[in-house]
Formats: sequence, structure tokens, C-alpha cells
Amino acid sequence: MSNLVVVTNLSRSFGDGDVNGSVDSLPEGKKRRLQVLDQVSLTVAKGDMVAIIGSSGSGKSTLLHCLGGLDTPDSGEIFVAGENVVTMNANQKAHWRNQSIGFVYQFHHLLAEFTALENVAMPLLIAGVSKAKAAVHAKDLLSRVGLTARAEHLPSQLSGGERQRVAIARALANEPKLVLADEPTGNLDEETAGLIYELMLELNQELGTAFIVVTHDHALAAKLPRQLVMQQGKLVEGRI
Repeated sequence: MSNLVVVTNLSRSFGDGDVNGSVDSLPEGKKRRLQVLDQVSLTVAKGDMVAIIGSSGSGKSTLLHCLGGLDTPDSGEIFVAGENVVTMNANQKAHWRNQSIGFVYQFHHLLAEFTALENVAMPLLIAGVSKAKAAVHAKDLLSRVGLTARAEHLPSQLSGGERQRVAIARALANEPKLVLADEPTGNLDEETAGLIYELMLELNQELGTAFIVVTHDHALAAKLPRQLVMQQGKLVEGRI
């Protein structure tokens, strides 16, 4: 099975200085940098499901943000489906994210003034798909996640689990090869978290979508076929 994601010697540090993270304003001898990612290397195969677990502040979310082009590493390479993420400019990254990557967050980040259907259709509309075609595809995605009857509801009218299912449907709108999920069950009760996991597994098997899931939930991580642990800025492979 060929690799979808190839990360080589990725490093990222943050300054202990002003609000922008710069250490330049500190006097000599006081400048410090926090090494969040330290020569991280990672390969993920097409259709793989990977859990990354680690303590708060261990760098797992920073790694996810670098993979999705939301943060820029200090050094190292990131290739996703053959595309060099690090060398892209801001406009190229925005287009690439819309076309190739799906994001799911702990807090769903749905647009409050739009219905579930409109939220799911949004990435398609941004990509230039007609409103009619986007609506048809969004309805199909909501059906896949069991929310046909909630299509016209606003996020405020949905439960936490329903909002997260809408977020997953939105992440799949442009049929991405890879979904990056940052604490996707962190704001849900145990039963609902289990349902979200089952949904991700079903979509992975049905659509062949690869998932990289950052989580502090050991129970969720243990269910995924592959687990990685972030320790002191490095990834260690092993069972949870």
C-alpha cells in the first residue's frame, strides 16, 4: 500500500517571549525556545487510521496543524498525496486544503447562522460547485451520517453529537484523501464518543478516507488500528 503522508525530520519550536512568540525582544541569556516537535518523521498509508496520543502540550496538535498547512515548521518536509506542503504559499495552501484535506475539531466550528445542510455544502461552494449540486451532495453526506431529518436545523438546534456528525460530513464534502481530527470526541460523553468513532470507521471502510486522529482519549485511540505516542517532541509507535 503506497504512502499518502510522508513527514521527514519535522521540527517546530516556539519562543518564550512576546505575544507573537518572538524571543528577539528578550535580553541575552533570557532567550528560550520550547522545542515542540523534534525531528519528527511519519508515514501514513492510503486509507490508514492513525491515533496520536500524548499529554497536553506535547505537540500533537502542532503536528496536525503542520500537516494541514495551518502552521509552518522550522525545518523538515511534509508531503501529502505527493504535494509538498511546506513550500506552498498561503493561497496554494488554502486551495490545497479545500481540495484535499478535511478537518474535524473538538469544537465543531460550524457556522452558527447556517443550517446543517448549508454548513456541509460550504466547502463545495468555496470550490466553485454550483449551489444546486452542492446541496445534492450535502444531503447525501448528511444521510451517510444519519442526519437527513436535521438538514434544515441550525447548529444551536442540534445536540453535541449531531453537531460533530455535521462537522464530519463537512470534512468529507470534497472527498478528501485525508481527514485530520483534533480531539473529535473531546467534548462528548462516552456513548456519543463511541458513536463518532463508529462513524469514522464506517466512512474509512466505505470511502477509503485516511484519518489521523489526535486525542487524549486512550479508549478511542486503542480502537484505531495504529497508535503513536507523542513524547518530548518525538513520535513513538506502540499499542495503547
